[in-house]
Amino acid sequence: MDEPPVDTSLSSDAEFQAPIRVVLAKLGLDGHDRGLKVVARTLRDAGMEVIYLGLRQTTESIVAACEQEDADVIGLSMHNAGHLTLAPRMVQAVDQAGLRVPVVIGGIVPADDVPTLIDSGVAAVIGPGASAEDVVSAVRGAVERQISPR
Repeated sequence: MDEPPVDTSLSSDAEFQAPIRVVLAKLGLDGHDRGLKVVARTLRDAGMEVIYLGLRQTTESIVAACEQEDADVIGLSMHNAGHLTLAPRMVQAVDQAGLRVPVVIGGIVPADDVPTLIDSGVAAVIGPGASAEDVVSAVRGAVERQISPR
């Protein structure tokens, strides 16, 4: 049988863009992961590929997963008041590995700490009560800004 003709006319290149690949993890000893599991589902429902590393990860394990999975962004959940130490450490580990991957954090982060985190290189901070649209927008925005920085 003859093969049907292949349609080579495309309306845009967007049809072939790979989905955003997100590594999600809990950095350090924080054991509260319910919110991060909800975020994982939210991002998957938005068409992103999620690599969920789970609890008690190190900067090294997250960087290694990021390299192995060719991730576009790292998402960290912070609920243990370690965000001012751990998030900048994650950004530094990503930089030292030579990766151009933004770090987005979510969780319990006081508003007064957000400028310090942004100054340390964190791409976005998502607080409690953020909508699914807010989460997806923050992740997409971080990736877009990394691809075409201002």
